Amino acid sequence: MRSGSGARVRAGAGLRRALPADDADELTWLRFRQEDVISLAQASRHLSRKAIRHRVESGRWRQVHRAVFVTHSGPVDLEQFRWIAVLAAGPHAVLGGLSAAQAGGLRGFRTRPIDLLLPASARRDTLPQGVRAHRTTLLTRRDVHAVGQPPRTVPARSIVDAAQWAASDDEARAIVAAAFQQRLVADEEIDEVAARLPRVRRRALIVATAADAIGGSHSLSELDFLDLTRRAGLPLPTRQQIRYDSAGRRRYLDAYFAQWRVHVEIDGGQHLDPAHAWADMRRQNALWIEGERVLRFPSWALRSRPDEVVAQLRAALRAAGWPG
Repeated sequence: MRSGSGARVRAGAGLRRALPADDADELTWLRFRQEDVISLAQASRHLSRKAIRHRVESGRWRQVHRAVFVTHSGPVDLEQFRWIAVLAAGPHAVLGGLSAAQAGGLRGFRTRPIDLLLPASARRDTLPQGVRAHRTTLLTRRDVHAVGQPPRTVPARSIVDAAQWAASDDEARAIVAAAFQQRLVADEEIDEVAARLPRVRRRALIVATAADAIGGSHSLSELDFLDLTRRAGLPLPTRQQIRYDSAGRRRYLDAYFAQWRVHVEIDGGQHLDPAHAWADMRRQNALWIEGERVLRFPSWALRSRPDEVVAQLRAALRAAGWPG
C-alpha cells in the first residue's frame, strides 16, 4: 500500500505510521502530523461535507467527538487521544500539567485523565470522557512549547501545573523531583514559573522541592530522608555524590556525609531484583573496603520507622566523629 494513503504499518509490538510520499496532498500531511486525528474545521478546508460524511458512513473514518475524527478504523492510542482532547476543546487549548509533561518525555506516572489548559476567556465546549480542563488567567507565548505537538505547555510550566493539580502533596513532590531527575527542567526554571503565576496551589512545597532536587534529591524517598535529617537536627548530606568504581564507571551515592565518610543508601522496590541487589552489594563492599560507613534503609522505613532510622544515622555519625 502506498505511504501516501495514510497506512499504518506494524513495527514490533506497536504500530508505526508510514511517512507520506513526497507528493502527498496537504490533507495527508495534516493527518500524519496529527496522528490521524483532525477536526471538522480542518477537514472542511480540504473536503466537502458530503465527502466527510461518506468517509464516516463507509467506516474509513470514525467520529470520536462532535467535531473530531480519527481517520482510520483501528483502535485509538494515547498519542491520538491527546490530539482528540486538544482539538475537541477548541483552538486555544493546549495540553497542560502531567499530560504535557508526559508528552514531553516524563516517565513513571499514570497517563489519564488528559489535562488541558485553556485561557479563562475561552469558550466552554463539551469534552470527551477522560479529559479534564483547567482555566488560567496567564497563558502567554513563553508558556507554550513553540514546536511541541500536540500544542502543550513548556516543561517548567507543565511541572508546576502538574504539581499543583496533583492528588496529594507526596505526588506533587514526586513529580517535581522526577522532572529534575529525568532532566526535563533545570536550575531555577520552576522558581521562575511559580513566581509569575498569580495563584499557585502548593507554591511553597513546589519551590522547596525544586531546591532539594537541584541539590540532588531526585526521588520521593530521597526527599523524605532529607526531611528526616532536617527535623532531627542532623547535618545535611550531599545528594547524588559522584563516585567511580574500580572499573572507572560513574556511580551516584544517594546521600553522603562527606566530613564523616558516612554514606546512606535508600532502597526502593528495584533493589529486590537479584541483579540490581548484587550491584548494590558490590558498591557497598567497595565503600567498606575504602573505610567508609554505609547505612541502608528501605524506603518504607523512612515513614513507618523514622525514629529507628534517625537513631541509627545519629549513632553512625557520632561513631565517625560528629559531635552532635
